[in-house]
Amino acid sequence: MSAPGDSAKGASLFKTRCAQCHTLAAGEPHKVGPNLHGVFGRKSGQAEGFSYTAANINKGVVWSEQTMFEYLENPKKYIPGTKMAFAGLKKDKDRNDLITYLKESTA
Repeated sequence: MSAPGDSAKGASLFKTRCAQCHTLAAGEPHKVGPNLHGVFGRKSGQAEGFSYTAANINKGVVWSEQTMFEYLENPKKYIPGTKMAFAGLKKDKDRNDLITYLKESTA
């Protein structure tokens, strides 16, 4: 991951590209995708109460800025077999902005 992103731009990206399937705050419900509270530092496929594919569980990646950056470029390539239908964010800047926002919003 390169320079820290712009959190406001990340918030806008989350709202338009992620919020239909994910929530961020502690105690919010899972949607089609898991609630992302506490995602950084957690292993893939480990959010309590969410039904993951074996692919996500078996990947065993620990979510960090770097692994999230790689994942968000092309989720289906990073975790073959994931049920996440999101095509990814091709621009490095968009991924940095989104990750900066996620780091602030999921801690």
